[in-house]
Amino acid sequence: MVPMETRPRLYDSILREHFSRTGKMAFLSGARQVGKTTAARSLATQYLSWDNMDDRHVMQHGTGALADAVGLGAVSEEPPIVVLDEIHKYSRWKTLVKGFYDSYGERAKIIVTGSARLDDYRRGGDSIMGRYRLYRVHPWSVAECVRTDVPPEENFIREPSPVDDDDWAALLQHGGFPEPFIMRDNRTSRQWRRLLHEQLAKEDLRELSRVQELGAIETLMLVLAGRSGGQLVFSNLSNELGVAVDTVKRWVELLVRLHHGFLVRPWFTNVAKALRKEPKWYLRDWSGIADAGGRAETLVACHLLKAVEGWTDLGFGTFELRYLRDKMKRKVDFIVIRDGKPWFMVEAKQTAAPLSPALAHFQKQTNAKHAFQVELDAPFVAADCFAQTAPVRVPARTLFSQLL
Repeated sequence: MVPMETRPRLYDSILREHFSRTGKMAFLSGARQVGKTTAARSLATQYLSWDNMDDRHVMQHGTGALADAVGLGAVSEEPPIVVLDEIHKYSRWKTLVKGFYDSYGERAKIIVTGSARLDDYRRGGDSIMGRYRLYRVHPWSVAECVRTDVPPEENFIREPSPVDDDDWAALLQHGGFPEPFIMRDNRTSRQWRRLLHEQLAKEDLRELSRVQELGAIETLMLVLAGRSGGQLVFSNLSNELGVAVDTVKRWVELLVRLHHGFLVRPWFTNVAKALRKEPKWYLRDWSGIADAGGRAETLVACHLLKAVEGWTDLGFGTFELRYLRDKMKRKVDFIVIRDGKPWFMVEAKQTAAPLSPALAHFQKQTNAKHAFQVELDAPFVAADCFAQTAPVRVPARTLFSQLL
């Protein structure tokens, strides 16, 4: 087994490519324990964390103290790579990083990490727009098990490559978060999930919500734990929890910001209409989902989200993940939108099944180029899924290896 700290990740390559192309700051956002700090420290020559009291003292004393602490007063052959970890917890973090970048950006390469979405925080300070590139970090995926280089822009859909059987089994059983994925031990995975839940409920939520709401939000988390892959009817959740609909919506958005889960909205050319329809909810970690169907669909959702957010962050276009459903209750689990136009559809299946007729129906309606029925139990096939335009059944291992 390759030790966790030495097995390379896609985000190591993304950071190297970032600094080879631009002098802007690199922001890494993502869930707790998804690998942001490990990726940043793989490149770092200077590392400071808000969670370290000594480092916190330095940051609170401003940009000059920070520059002295990382040695910017001395001549060096290469600009140091300075990592500011978990800095979003500082109420004046934007002011600090803006001042540090404006004063010392030509003499240092800067990586900023945070568990919650750095672009969603609005805690005061001057705008830092234009000074950074945001990269959203995701758990391990099939494609990342196969390769960790940054795909070329002109051909970012990769050739299909077989994933190692042990890696595939670990993804299915333990999920893609680094510690359980690498350790591959049931006790470790259960302990890890419990600790992550406690940290989210007792630390992260406390920072972002009123203390009296914590118990109710934890109840919502328990309710949502069994509904990954289902539509969220906010009025029903409101009745179950005994709070207003707007309150439930705010709490769900809070859990999204903290990367506990994510929403997939329906696809309509009318954006306002899409916003009125119920979104589907997915957990970030599929490993603890008891229902086999919900677990399979969530695994597919997480792989697709990693691809669309990664391609967008790398500047390959603007990608979105949506789903399809009509008044006749025909549905397709996912559709990937590329630069405003439907590109490919995905129907998720655990086992082999007849091709869903909804794929052909919605392909005609949307003009999407590809329509895939993805089957998790199917063995790898060395065939390019994107060479097909008619609806087709494909192994999850094949399609996922072509993504990110």
